[in-house]
Amino acid sequence: MGAYLVRRLFLMAVTLVGMSILIFVMLRLVPGNITDIIFDSAGFVNPVQKKKIERQLGLDQPIITQYVRWIGGLARGDLGYAYVSEKPAIDEILPRIPVTAKLAGLALAFSVLFGVPLGVMSAVRQNTTLDYVLRVVSLSGLSLPSFWLGLLILMAFVQFLGWIPIYKATPESPLRELALLSIPAAAVGFRSSALVMRLTRSSMLEVLRQDYIRTARAKGASETAVNYEHALRNAVLPVVTIIGIEAAFLIGGLIVTETVFNIPGVARFLVEAIRWRDYPIVQNLVMFIAIIVVFVNFLVDLLYVVLDPRIKFES
Repeated sequence: MGAYLVRRLFLMAVTLVGMSILIFVMLRLVPGNITDIIFDSAGFVNPVQKKKIERQLGLDQPIITQYVRWIGGLARGDLGYAYVSEKPAIDEILPRIPVTAKLAGLALAFSVLFGVPLGVMSAVRQNTTLDYVLRVVSLSGLSLPSFWLGLLILMAFVQFLGWIPIYKATPESPLRELALLSIPAAAVGFRSSALVMRLTRSSMLEVLRQDYIRTARAKGASETAVNYEHALRNAVLPVVTIIGIEAAFLIGGLIVTETVFNIPGVARFLVEAIRWRDYPIVQNLVMFIAIIVVFVNFLVDLLYVVLDPRIKFES
């Protein structure tokens, strides 16, 4: 186990280094930079002034030098300055991380709390009316785009309640903040819960046909014990995998939802930074998302051992 952790941590480090290089290079392959956008929007080009701004921002230096400065700053906790706001990048990013984290956490909780139990019910009651209804609901969740569902929710609130559930940067109370975030979280989590439910159902159906399930029933075990203690415990590994993938996706995949519901989160801010070629913001946010994805995958690997003691890692 110890050797596996060392190898896994080394692989994480190599992956993150490769991602940092890819992020840095790909961002600078896009035509234009912040100075081009500023001068184009102003409608004139002063070469001397443009060179001065590029020199102040460090854009006139070789790419390797810029990359080394960025990585050195990351190691020291210095993320540089945002080009647009002229504030430290960390001051722009940090206030937005908790907002997106809360929204993603609520969406993930919604998908797990609804997806897993409904998937088990659909598998246990296979080919019944309940199973058919749940399968139609899951297909609807996979088919409906979250941004379109979000717009429908906003229209429903306006039509029937006369108000719009728009998130405020300074909510009146934690409960009101939770209520406002739960609405877009449900819109996003509906698709994730449908995916979790479909996978839980298929995995449960496969396990329920195994010999040890028939043996448990022959020994007089109750249906609850058979379904949850024997079947679900052995069917949960693929479900954990997809939940981990969804958790990583939700951190950076809330762009449209945050825009529709006017939520000042990381994903929405990332799009604005890309539009302005705000390199310090974009590369740090994308790197943050990459770290989250790699770390979540690492946690999923460790959860395999906890959930299934039969899994042994080679030393």
